[in-house]
Order: sequence, then structure tokens, then C-alpha cells
Amino acid sequence: MKKILLVCTGNTCRSSMAEVLLKKLLDEKNINLNEIVVTSAGTAAIMGDKASSQAVEVMKEYGISLEKHRSTPVTVKAIQEADLILTMTLNHKRYVVGIVPEAENKVYTLKEFADAENMLSFSLDITDPFGQSVEVYRSCANEINVYLNRLLEKLL
Repeated sequence: MKKILLVCTGNTCRSSMAEVLLKKLLDEKNINLNEIVVTSAGTAAIMGDKASSQAVEVMKEYGISLEKHRSTPVTVKAIQEADLILTMTLNHKRYVVGIVPEAENKVYTLKEFADAENMLSFSLDITDPFGQSVEVYRSCANEINVYLNRLLEKLL
């Protein structure tokens, strides 16, 4: 079993959207979700916060419900148990490695891991849409989706 942990700041926008998008992509490729476990967490998450209303709205456009999502803080245990940790920014990556230095070889930004051959030509960060319009969330979700598809091409 492979465990993938997706990390952002509050676990109410980027990593929560990435989690459900990746689960949907795996399901569409008939990958058993018992073989690949996908979770998400936040570096500054408050336990139990709901996904932002904009994230919920945008995920509905993908045919996915984020209504039941509740935020989870990043923990040492989650970092240690994950086989692959994909962060939304370089700062999130530094934070995770700062907590568990021995995890360094399994922590990447999503863009860095999914598209390593092009990583010098663009920012490795996925911009935080928190507090912005649905259009900004939609753009963020589309960007995440592009890199998740590239991730699956690489992993499968």
C-alpha cells in the first residue's frame, strides 16, 4: 500500500481539493483506494474546520463533494507513515522537513514531483486561493488537476 499525504496551510482549500481530485482520478483509472491511500493536512490547520465554501463549490463542478471534509493538522505520525508527501509550496515542504528531517527524501512540492524535468522554468508553488473569488479557486483547482494527472502518469 502506498500512502500519499497532500499538504497546504489550512487544509481547507488546496490540499483538500487535491485530496478529493486525486481520489477521483484514481477511481477513474480503476485503482483500488485500498492500494493507494490519499490524505491531506495543513501546516497551520485547525482541527475540524470545514473546507472553504469556494472550494466546495468548485469541487461540485468536478462532481465531487467536499461537504464532509474537516481539516487536519500535519503530525509527525502522518509524516512518518506517508510514502510520498506532496506540498503545495516550498514553504510547506520546508515545514514538513523541519518537523521530520529524515522524511526529506519523500517530500516534494506537487509541481516538483509531477513535472521535475521542467521545474526550473516555473514557480514550484500553487498559489493560495484562500479568501478569494470562486474564479480564483477554479483556476487553482485546474492547476492542481493538471499536476495530479502528471503525477499519475509518473506513478502508474
